[in-house]
Amino acid sequence: MRLVIAKCTVDYAGRLTAHLPLANRLLMLKGDGSVLVHSDSGSYKPLNWMNPPCTVSVHEPDEDQSAAGVIEVWRVSQAKTADILFISIHEVVSEIEHHLGEEPGLQKDGVEAHLQELLAEQLQVFEEGATLIRREYMTAIGPVDILCKDAAGQTVAIEIKRRGEIDGVEQLTRYLELLNRDPHLAPVRGVFAAQEIKPQARTLAEDRGIECLVLDYDHLRGLETKHSRLF
Repeated sequence: MRLVIAKCTVDYAGRLTAHLPLANRLLMLKGDGSVLVHSDSGSYKPLNWMNPPCTVSVHEPDEDQSAAGVIEVWRVSQAKTADILFISIHEVVSEIEHHLGEEPGLQKDGVEAHLQELLAEQLQVFEEGATLIRREYMTAIGPVDILCKDAAGQTVAIEIKRRGEIDGVEQLTRYLELLNRDPHLAPVRGVFAAQEIKPQARTLAEDRGIECLVLDYDHLRGLETKHSRLF
């Protein structure tokens, strides 16, 4: 992990263009090959980022860039797409590099983890004809509980909670934003699954085009009870 606090501008070029004007920011270069640009606001969500695998190369500024105060330019290119992130460094305030070691992974609530396992084995509860791609599909900001294909062959990301609240919908929204940047997966449907989904969470999910799936834990375990419902 390499952390650099720098005064910089950031320009993104790809399926869309975006510009971050000159400011102090945290540049995070992770061991998985991702690059994230953070500010001192916005909580944990980066202002911009590049998914792994990507390549970072450092270049000398041209004449105009030097005149504007740029001391070096980082070119971050995505290996699978034509997306490029240009980070123009004006000043390096602080820099640290440290190997974090092996990540043991998030230890989930026992019921939540079991729900994920059971649903992955019984995807017909979600939709007949759905097929599993993998559980714990890793993104730059964490693993999606289940990634699968629906009966029509469209990619589906399913986030599972024991109790469905607004935070879970926000989490799935961030995953979908990342997954839909990958042309091999897009377009990606989102499904928010839980034993109980709060009304506010359901309203937010539906507003964002995310489907809600109410899971019956006992039914998934093979006990006779009410069936899971997709709304």
